[in-house]
Amino acid sequence: MDEARKRVIGIMAAILAARKLCQLESTRPSPALHSIIADAVIFAERIMQRIDAEWPSPR
Repeated sequence: MDEARKRVIGIMAAILAARKLCQLESTRPSPALHSIIADAVIFAERIMQRIDAEWPSPR
């Protein structure tokens, strides 16, 4: 995976996680925090896969 793609997934994950993160009482490391971040990354990767399937890059 190239660096640009990693950045895009990171930005998407941050946007997806923001809503749930603001509901947490604390920003200290916890299982809930790790779960929210992991779920957001998974969803971002799935979105990128759907985009790639719909609009493949010309090679």
